[in-house]
Order: sequence, then structure tokens, then C-alpha cells
Amino acid sequence: MCAVTRQVRPTSELIRFVVAPTGEVVADLKRKLPGRGLWVTASHAMIEQAVRRRVFAKGFKRDVKVSPTLAQDLDGLLVQSVCDALAIAAKARQVVSGFGKVETALKSREAVAMLHAADGAADGIRKLEAVSRQFDGAATGSRAFPVIKVLSSEELDLALGRSNVIHAALLAGPAGRTFLSRCQILVRYRLADDGDANAAIAGAALADADLAETLIDTPKDAADHAADEQAADEVRANAHDVEGLGRLNG
Repeated sequence: MCAVTRQVRPTSELIRFVVAPTGEVVADLKRKLPGRGLWVTASHAMIEQAVRRRVFAKGFKRDVKVSPTLAQDLDGLLVQSVCDALAIAAKARQVVSGFGKVETALKSREAVAMLHAADGAADGIRKLEAVSRQFDGAATGSRAFPVIKVLSSEELDLALGRSNVIHAALLAGPAGRTFLSRCQILVRYRLADDGDANAAIAGAALADADLAETLIDTPKDAADHAADEQAADEVRANAHDVEGLGRLNG
């Protein structure tokens, strides 16, 4: 349950926060940090509300340090998380970059997702997307082909260790599943405040977690499943705490 809205949501739509030994509230994006967690809907506006309404102090039932720029800082952490996953995919040779290589990957049906720099020129993007539509569904079992535009050219440069990267393609492989999942979290965080978040995400042409599972057929290991189950248990426990807090404040 979200500590701000008191609405029950799946853990994939929530961000876990814990209190560091210094007393500072920090985001636990991997949901593995020790200590009691507080869960908030993964949206920029919702994190701002949590800071403004002192939700963290109330939820943790203690004095805590909360950065006034927590929402913006979290956006940066999510971007870094996406870049890290892309760098790992590149090291595993599951990413190609450059207009020509991306076009070849699309035509050979090796690409399972396409990336464009958010600040890239419209002409090149339009040409590659025309090529991708010709082969839409070929690599994904007739499901939506992810086109990702969440990183700037500079961020793509840093992740891929090259300069002037505007276009890239993700190839099949285990590293791609993590990258797509982290992209989804970032897109939701930025777009969940829109009137129709689901439509916005679909408009960004970023597939959901089920598609990531289909594209990159790598099952979660036991540790990941255990972390998911622990997160679900904590969210349920947090729901009781939030409901109790609501009764006390009401």
C-alpha cells in the first residue's frame, strides 16, 4: 500500500524507502536494504507529496532526514540504474549502436527493442521507426516492439562508452530483461502523474514486464523470487500501519 494515497498497488508500481544509519531516508530501488521499509507510489509528484506532508516521519514513527529534492534526486538514480543496465548489456554484446548497425539489426530481425536519444534528430528516428514497423512483431511474437526514448545522447554515450550515440538496438539476451524492466520503472515514474498513465506508457512504446519476460527468456533466480515475496509481505504489513495511522489522524 502506498503510504501517501493508502491505495493498494503491486510492488512493481511502488518504491521502497528505508532509513539509513545516519537517519536519512533513502530509496531502496533493488528492495534489498535492511530495515523496515516504507512504500510510496513510483511517481515524481507522489514523492514530492510524501516529502511535503512529512509522510516519512509519520510512517517510520521517528525523526528522519529527508532531502527537499528527493523526487528529483530519485529521477537521477533511476536514470543511472537504466544506464548501468544498458552498460551491462553492451558488455555482453547485446547492444549495437549507430544508424547503419541498428537498421541491419532491424532488417535481420535480431533487434528486440530500439533506443533513440531523447534529444536525437527527428529525421533519423522517423526513418528507423519506419523500418521497425516493417518487421513489427517478428522478434516478439507479434507483440508491441519497444521503442525507448528515455535517455539523452550524453547518457547513451556514457552507458555505451562511445561518443555521439543517437540510435541503438537491444539484441536478445539475459541482460536485456533487466534493462527493459528498469526503463519501465523510469517511464512510469515520469508519466504516472498524467491523467492516463497507462496510455502515456503505451504511447512511449515501452512494453510491460511481461514482454520483457518474453523477449529475454531468463527465469528469475531463487534470490529474486525471495526478494519479491519479502517485498510483498512488507507491503501488506505497511498497509496495516498506514490504515492505523489514518484512523489516528481521522
